[in-house]
Amino acid sequence: MTYPPVPFDAEIEPALAQIVSPDAPPFTPETIPGMRAAMAAMFPPAAEQVGDAPVHVAEWKVPGPEGAPDLEITVISPRDVEGPVPCLYNIHGGGMMVGHRNMDVGRLLALVLELGVVAVNVEYRLAPEHPHPAPVEDCYAGLVWTVEHAAELGIDPTRVVVMGGSAGGGLSAGVALLARDRGGPALVGQLLLCPMIDDTNTTVASHQYSNLGTWTRETNLAGWQSLLGEDYGTDAVSPYAAPTRATDLSGLPPAFIEVGSAETFRDEDTQYALRIWETGGQAELHVWSGAFHGFDMYVPEWHVSRIAIETRTSWLRRVLGLVAG
Repeated sequence: MTYPPVPFDAEIEPALAQIVSPDAPPFTPETIPGMRAAMAAMFPPAAEQVGDAPVHVAEWKVPGPEGAPDLEITVISPRDVEGPVPCLYNIHGGGMMVGHRNMDVGRLLALVLELGVVAVNVEYRLAPEHPHPAPVEDCYAGLVWTVEHAAELGIDPTRVVVMGGSAGGGLSAGVALLARDRGGPALVGQLLLCPMIDDTNTTVASHQYSNLGTWTRETNLAGWQSLLGEDYGTDAVSPYAAPTRATDLSGLPPAFIEVGSAETFRDEDTQYALRIWETGGQAELHVWSGAFHGFDMYVPEWHVSRIAIETRTSWLRRVLGLVAG
């Protein structure tokens, strides 16, 4: 059956011509190194990005999972805030194959300045060189280290939210599952921005955006194949890699789930919220009409992007127990 795509909002559709180059190479083992290098060049180190903003930036190397390399972590802290403050533990996107933590510095800086929180931004190993469980285990190890060193970082360990967009959203959901199942850090929330959580690619939305939009069906398949290797397409896929595989979504921290109506992840993200509600859990779901994948970063001045950012910030204030300014 053919599924016509939900149209992009007419106000932002012209931006796709600049965002998606018609001669962009596909994601393959041969093209991925060049794509990583190009993306890294687009985002300078955090200290350069924050400029003279009233924050401290610290770069750390911390222990990774047992037997794995150390992790690189960037910590952005407000300068003039006393006492332990809430923490946003961030995981960057990139389809499990590309991306770097510096790409999220702008988003995190805005939240640090507005909410007076500490942002911890973790780097993780990428597929296909490092398939599951390397990425999610790296992210979980970084979270455990962060909570264990809360006093040193000026963080309140009882007010930690795990967050990320796209692959980072999927890894955030996986980390929340790991923390629940291992009796790990008690998270107060999971902020999942258009999360990549379903490896099966069987939803209607996953078929509607073949070779269309900022994150296509074809690219999504490449990401999952890179992450899962020989397990791809089998029942051996772990729920910590693809959270929709989890049979039990009870006992999770409150979730904020955001997605565009005109993107590949729309249905899997919507269904994830429904399944959390089925267990009596808490989830706040927002499907932004006509929005494509990553809309808030690609077209930040679009009125819907501004509303989306305000909405997720409102949720963070609530789950972190912050009084609106």
